[in-house]
Amino acid sequence: MPQAVQITTADGYRLHANVWQPAQISAHSPVVVINSATSVRSRYYHRFAHALRNRGCTVVTYDYRGIGDSKHGSLRDLPAGWLDWGQTDFEAVLQYVHSHYCSSPLYVAGHSIGGFLIGLAPSAHLIQRIFTMGAQYAYWRDYASGSRTRMFLQWHIAMPLLTKIFGYVPASRLGWMEDTPRGVALDWSGMGPRFEQSLGRRYGAHDKTAAESELPARLQQVTAPILALGVSDDPFGTPAALDRVLDYYSGCERRHLRISPADIGHKEIGHFAFFHSRFSDSLWPLAFDWLLGADTESAPGTIIRYRKPKE
Repeated sequence: MPQAVQITTADGYRLHANVWQPAQISAHSPVVVINSATSVRSRYYHRFAHALRNRGCTVVTYDYRGIGDSKHGSLRDLPAGWLDWGQTDFEAVLQYVHSHYCSSPLYVAGHSIGGFLIGLAPSAHLIQRIFTMGAQYAYWRDYASGSRTRMFLQWHIAMPLLTKIFGYVPASRLGWMEDTPRGVALDWSGMGPRFEQSLGRRYGAHDKTAAESELPARLQQVTAPILALGVSDDPFGTPAALDRVLDYYSGCERRHLRISPADIGHKEIGHFAFFHSRFSDSLWPLAFDWLLGADTESAPGTIIRYRKPKE
């Protein structure tokens, strides 16, 4: 069973986290932090975390502010957005890991927006390897063509309208995801081709200008090699969406791997199912091997893009 811990952010917010310790641990056992998708509780990744623990890793999962066990009080009173989740919440987790496991290699697995938020943390340069699944930040033109209209109406019309009515998105009642803070919903619904230029809907002119000048440079400071996995039936994680994220990480080696369900003998994978235990034998080893530095040359799928640092 994991150990529950509380991590306090620089602005005083209390995050709920869980820590898995392997049976045999040394000063150099790797630590893996798992970054969740938007408004997905961290417990969704617990089976994946347990399997990583069995591979000898210490694993940390956590809920962003306003989500799951990191929700304190009404969401109507919580001014939280994607920027807060990355540069404040994830940053606090990195600092926690660095203070408790300073001699251990630090790796990160990020799902969806969790794969982009990595680079928003000022301490992201501490990370040594990164695996992402469907990492993107919801620019609607990157959605899969067959689903684009429906997704635009749901996430870019209905979601901000619900936010205006309720002060947050009551997404759990609709079966979408966890209830979502207003700022996160407006960040998502207002995303354009450049993340840092799309924050004006919520931020004042000064903060927006600071974001436009600081965030790209911060992302470029990440030096950890990245394996970005995309699957062919994921309407969010299209090739264009993943490449848009990878272009920000120009300071590191980047591989974009595409897999179709047929490659592993399944009918569908989609945006979320990678972390389900039914893929523990077919897909999870790909992530584990990459993070632990093992050979991934025989992995299913095709590398459709490879970039060296600064390319």
